[in-house]
Amino acid sequence: MKRIHPVLTLLIVAVLAYGLLIPQLGFYWDDLPMSWIRYQLGAEAMTRYFSTNRPVWALLYQVTTSILPQVPIYWQVFALFWRWMGAVTLWALASRLLPLRPKFALVLSVAFMLYPGFNQQWGSYLYSHFFIVLFFFLFSLYLMLLGRTIPALIFSALNLWMMEYFFILELARPLMLWIYRAKAAGSVRTRVMDILREWTPYLVVFVLAVLSRLFIFNNQVYGFSLRESFSDTPVETTTSVLENVISSLWTVTLSAWGLIFKGPNPNLDGIRTLLIYAVVVLTTAALVFVNLRKMSNGSNEPRKEISQILLLGVVLLVLGGPPFWLTNVPVTLGFPANRATLAFMLGASFLFAGILEYLPRKFTIALSAALLALAAGRQFLWANEFRRDWTSHRNLFWQMTWRAPALEKNTLVLMNEELSFYADNSLGAALNWIYSPEGHDDQIDYALFYPTNRLGASLPELEPGSPVHYDFLAGEFKGSTSQAVVFYYDPPGCLRLLDPKIDPVNRLIPQDTYLREAARLSAISQITPEKVARMPAVYGPEPVHGWCYHFQKADLARQRRDWEEVAGLGNIAFDLDDYPNDPVERFVFIEGYAHIGDWEKAVELSLSSYKVSKNYTGPLLCALWDRIEKETPHSPEQNFALVQMRDGLGCAP
Repeated sequence: MKRIHPVLTLLIVAVLAYGLLIPQLGFYWDDLPMSWIRYQLGAEAMTRYFSTNRPVWALLYQVTTSILPQVPIYWQVFALFWRWMGAVTLWALASRLLPLRPKFALVLSVAFMLYPGFNQQWGSYLYSHFFIVLFFFLFSLYLMLLGRTIPALIFSALNLWMMEYFFILELARPLMLWIYRAKAAGSVRTRVMDILREWTPYLVVFVLAVLSRLFIFNNQVYGFSLRESFSDTPVETTTSVLENVISSLWTVTLSAWGLIFKGPNPNLDGIRTLLIYAVVVLTTAALVFVNLRKMSNGSNEPRKEISQILLLGVVLLVLGGPPFWLTNVPVTLGFPANRATLAFMLGASFLFAGILEYLPRKFTIALSAALLALAAGRQFLWANEFRRDWTSHRNLFWQMTWRAPALEKNTLVLMNEELSFYADNSLGAALNWIYSPEGHDDQIDYALFYPTNRLGASLPELEPGSPVHYDFLAGEFKGSTSQAVVFYYDPPGCLRLLDPKIDPVNRLIPQDTYLREAARLSAISQITPEKVARMPAVYGPEPVHGWCYHFQKADLARQRRDWEEVAGLGNIAFDLDDYPNDPVERFVFIEGYAHIGDWEKAVELSLSSYKVSKNYTGPLLCALWDRIEKETPHSPEQNFALVQMRDGLGCAP
């Protein structure tokens, strides 16, 4: 294999790690509320959204959203492009900084692009803008080394005024200039003075940015949250901060890179994913290995240069931390908190590549290729997790629209926290996008809450009549717990509207979701049969009408008390090459068959559900049959079926 130019190498690796599944990916986490506010509520609503949180950054969104539509694939490609551009810029920067160490520049830039401490690349609407700002910073450093001061200052200012993540990294410029000017003639004092003169314009821009944050844009939601703690308990707070610093640095270096050794799960991922993972790893390894073999090993460079690289890595790591340490924001590898690792990514990559430079050339090449290949594989596996979550997300809302063609205004939706890469705020945006497609921002029509997150705060209590107010920043929702519908979602089971008579004692619903208690609030009167919900194009074509479709439509027919329709849908559903994944999904059909007098079928389905988990479904079936007894005409057939159920299920008479 011939050597491939590093820029092309970076592009191929970027596509392998992040791009293979792009057509199957969607919007995640903050992508949904932020894009919904911009595209559905309008540019003014987005301005209000950012008014207390990085208002200058909002201008960047105004530009990008005027170019790209609210379509996930465009944003996924856009985010990938800026991730790649950042890596290319870093490669150019490192090549300029240390021109005789091309191997280091390649390892550094690939490590930076594949950094495993951050696994949210596919939150593309949000993070494309992070990577644009990071590009501004890196490009400013590169222009500085080229001596292009004016454009370098402009890009530095763009970084500093837009957001705080890479703010303090600006203070690493003098050290970078020191390394770059290492071979300059003259005394150390002369070299220091030259560097100070060169750095002064950037320092002025930095100070102006600090002053603007203190006196102009001082309404940021991210404040210096430790100020009072330092005043009240200085020793304890200082100790806590130091512990946080040490923990964070460990997290973003060794712990982060340790994630690459977590390979695919054969039971979960399947053979197809395993094969693609192998292709990603082997191709990346081959690309990196061949390119490194054909590059200079830097043997003519002094050993102290590697020490300077490591020092720069440590300095960048330390400078990445203050925005989080001083605001008490945790630095962890969990989702979504690992967004904080973006500020440490540059320092961690310098440290990673610098350590590998210390090793003998033959070990450096093989080990670099292996580690970077595993990092690419790890990112691909995360992409597959995002793909699965988008599929579950799409199924959730398709099923919701089947079951609830329209919702009354001011409806509160309560459900469990099942999806991995979505907050309830994310799903609330999707709910409004679907059920209020006209997109007005004076009053937000719907809210979706996870009781696990909101109970005791935005959701005061799980009692009827409690007012619920929620600020979307772009508008406000006003509702009540008496205007709530409660859903439970545990795929591959169907989305299920909870029954206020049965589900409060349903032990198949985990207690810690609070949905058993919330089920008492579920008001089907908030659901109307007129078709109002409109699925946006990003959710793709309507899925094949399998078991869950017929289940949802039967449950809607039960709400209308159209028992013939329920039974007819049951006849179709039970003939499908599909089946219920939750025994309670049979209940609607049990009730339907009982109401049309098909007692034999109702008993048969009841016993099938009972066999799944006698202790769990028995009490639920008893409650169901108690309702059936009260709502169906008395007859010998009914009495015989009731006796069978009471005897078979052990129900109290």
